[in-house]
Amino acid sequence: MEMRRKDRMLVEEETIDILNKSEYGILSTIGIDNAPYGVPMNFAYEDGVIYFHCAKAIGYKVSNIIHNSNVCFTVVNDVCLQPKTFSTKYNSAIVFGKISIVEDEQEKKKGLEALIKKLSPEFIESGMKYIDKSADQTYVLKMEVTEMTGKGRK
Repeated sequence: MEMRRKDRMLVEEETIDILNKSEYGILSTIGIDNAPYGVPMNFAYEDGVIYFHCAKAIGYKVSNIIHNSNVCFTVVNDVCLQPKTFSTKYNSAIVFGKISIVEDEQEKKKGLEALIKKLSPEFIESGMKYIDKSADQTYVLKMEVTEMTGKGRK
């Protein structure tokens, strides 16, 4: 489907910039009963994929991912309410793709390191120790991007 407000469409580099500057977004999955489920998650975009982490437990998110790997991830940043004009200024990225639980230990570590570098850059050394200590209790999810769009006011 095409974006209605083409005047606000961003190029891929600008969309990736939104992903790199944002701390979290909403991961939307589809349940066994076809019910949508959206959950806020921290993430890291690296090499054309998005990495997430979560506890090794089977809740709605993991159950849905096992059932249906199609997902959508939405990020919004630089939000500024404009009450006088009944509007909101913001930037957003919407990403579609396939998600899976990372099984390969090297890639799992790569995903966790990407999250540490993005979300805790001043604590790399202690972050790496934390990865070594807690990786066994953690799932790393990998979203392979098939399509992304960005929207904002220039």
